[in-house]
Amino acid sequence: MCGIAGFISKKYNHKKKSEIIRNMCAKIQYRGPDSDGYFVMDTYALGMRRLRIIDVDSGDQPIFNEDGTLAIIFNGEIYNYRELREKLIARGHKFKTQSDTEVILHQYEEDGAHCLDKLNGMFALAILDLNLDLVFVARDRFGIKPLYYYYNDGDFVFASELKSILQFPTVEKKLDLEALNYYLTMEYVPAPLTIFQNINKLEPAHYFEISENNLKKQQYYFLNFQPKYSNKNIDFYIGELDWLIEKSVERRKISDVPIGSFLSGGIDSSLIAAYMNRHFDGKLNTFSIGFEEGSFDESDYARKVAKHLGTIHHEKIFTPEEMMKVLPDILENMDEPFADASILPTYLLSKFTREKVTVALSGDGGDEVFAGYPTYLARKIGDFLPSFFYYLLKPAVSLLPVSDENISFDFKAKRFVAGLLYPNDVRHQIWLGSFDPRQKNRLFSNEINHILGDKIKNFPLVQDYMKICDTENNWERSLWLDMRFYLQDNMLVKVDRASMLNSLEVRVPFLDTEIVEFMARVPANLKYRKKTSKYLLKKLALKYLPEEIISRPKKGFGIPVAKWIKQELRKEFFHTFNKKKMLRQNIYNYEFVNQLLHQHLLGKRDNRKLLWTLYIFQKWFDKYYE
Repeated sequence: MCGIAGFISKKYNHKKKSEIIRNMCAKIQYRGPDSDGYFVMDTYALGMRRLRIIDVDSGDQPIFNEDGTLAIIFNGEIYNYRELREKLIARGHKFKTQSDTEVILHQYEEDGAHCLDKLNGMFALAILDLNLDLVFVARDRFGIKPLYYYYNDGDFVFASELKSILQFPTVEKKLDLEALNYYLTMEYVPAPLTIFQNINKLEPAHYFEISENNLKKQQYYFLNFQPKYSNKNIDFYIGELDWLIEKSVERRKISDVPIGSFLSGGIDSSLIAAYMNRHFDGKLNTFSIGFEEGSFDESDYARKVAKHLGTIHHEKIFTPEEMMKVLPDILENMDEPFADASILPTYLLSKFTREKVTVALSGDGGDEVFAGYPTYLARKIGDFLPSFFYYLLKPAVSLLPVSDENISFDFKAKRFVAGLLYPNDVRHQIWLGSFDPRQKNRLFSNEINHILGDKIKNFPLVQDYMKICDTENNWERSLWLDMRFYLQDNMLVKVDRASMLNSLEVRVPFLDTEIVEFMARVPANLKYRKKTSKYLLKKLALKYLPEEIISRPKKGFGIPVAKWIKQELRKEFFHTFNKKKMLRQNIYNYEFVNQLLHQHLLGKRDNRKLLWTLYIFQKWFDKYYE
């Protein structure tokens, strides 16, 4: 696991290029605290920071092929590298290390860009090909590992994080209003956009080939939901899934350093821990976070699973005091505004997990792969309700008493009704996210409203992506959409940033390509059956977990933001939403923001998501522009 960076440029001499690439890597030292490596030649510069996981002694990068015409820097893990290595040796390739990184390099020698078709893992990589005078840059199929790039005036710059890109001398920090518009609704900036103009994210399952005068971008993988399996009984699906998960977990246990497992007490992480524990050498270490507030706390379930499995369980309570301690670190290191508040406990979980192990397996991806979100049931219901039902239901839900609890009834009801104003495929973003378009019209200043115009109510990235959706099932279209946006640009970003800030590698077995492809083709009624989410996974889980873990209501990994805004964060929010500062900023309508805050503090409305989304942006803005 590493952080990588590099660029192509004619603008600077060798000494200056070396200085730039070292500065880029220094900004992401926490991603790889164990070693660093650089290669500068002519117009090219490569750099990396390494967290040693596999081949600890000899796997430092960049790694070169036999004749020095290829060099690779790599962030991630390739879980089938041993099988690939054996085949490459049989074809005459010579290896200097035992690392998975060198396997990629030789596979590229064999297959060029098609080497990506053979890699099972998570990765962002760059290969300097001196034979073809180009750099080959690629990202894994589902976006587990990040990659940013900047291409302007003959310069191509890439890195694992945006903060590294900003070290390149010609890069400017210009706010992208289109990206901000997406952020306010989705709570994150979706690829290929970033919060800055002229800097982009490479989309998952894409690669670049870049030379001095040409840039070729190509998608190398596409997930299909059709054709569906047919004429199979439930036992076939359970048996197949059982085998695929066991194989995936076994692959991800490969490590030359200590390894453990996250364990929240939910079905996803509990099942991963169960599979991991079956053939684990010694006692498995498991890790969980608890909360003082009962509606958010799952620690009791985590303890029950740990006892059932016989693991060595470690638990930490995430108190308001802990929140106040970790919040500055997260705000300082998040390059873009990111409003999923669960990054806070994920950061704390990663921090204390790293005290015992260097690698942890997690259940992330379970909700998207196996259909776990309650919004899929909302989609089933909402498909039968025309938009005018918004006006019929809104007066009734507005009378519901406000609750600060996790996923309370009033919260769900009001979010559901708010989404009814919008087309079916867009509703899902409204339900999951923060500001809807009508709220954004009130939020933005007159100037920003004028600049954005109709863009405020449109979601072209989402709508264009839905045009190529190959499933005919209405609610499954939302699941397909989540695989592209919510999973890749929210959940995986959260886990990557929170874990890597603590130099912890997190692996996600449910995102093994074979599992994802199998589940995509499973009939929709075996994923979300009537009112039962994760139907197939729950049937399988009965083999390994207590029934009470499988049948309990979903809580998610939320935190008590609504309550904390009224108490521990009250002064902080008033300070952040300073009238003078916001008027000078001229992005938002201060009066509307002030109204949102006072409604929440007085208990008239639950504005937790809106306020937190704005708060995170303001803290980010202060860092870069104040």
